Amino acid sequence: MIRELNKDDFDGLLTLYMQLHDNPFPQKSDKVMKVWDRINEDENYHIIVAEEDGKIVSSCTCIIIPNLTHNQRPYAFVENVVTDKNHRGKGYATKCLDYAKNIAQQTDCYKIMLLTGSKIDSTLKFYENAGYNQNDKTAFIMWL
Repeated sequence: MIRELNKDDFDGLLTLYMQLHDNPFPQKSDKVMKVWDRINEDENYHIIVAEEDGKIVSSCTCIIIPNLTHNQRPYAFVENVVTDKNHRGKGYATKCLDYAKNIAQQTDCYKIMLLTGSKIDSTLKFYENAGYNQNDKTAFIMWL
């Protein structure tokens, strides 16, 4: 099942996120829970999850960003694409990205940008097969 995150998904999502850049599971501190609440309350912040047997096995984040160019059409930004290592190759991430694309289309976005830190050829090929290209824009990162 592909769906958007709900407030009860904290543990499942953060367990999956432990496989994204080797993130530790965070303490449920006031700071963490305030961020969680803020994400859940933001109509432009979408976390898409794929479930198998009640477990979150894949996810991506799609943020809709208001914009004053391109006839005031927003754009979408996709990040945090991850699939549980035991569930890869089954199409879950593709379905999550397709769901994000539908959100972007429904909100009249003129483009979707996806940023990855991966240099692995198979990962880059996966994004190209999903319809993204690495030729139109150049991303620069400044870590703070």
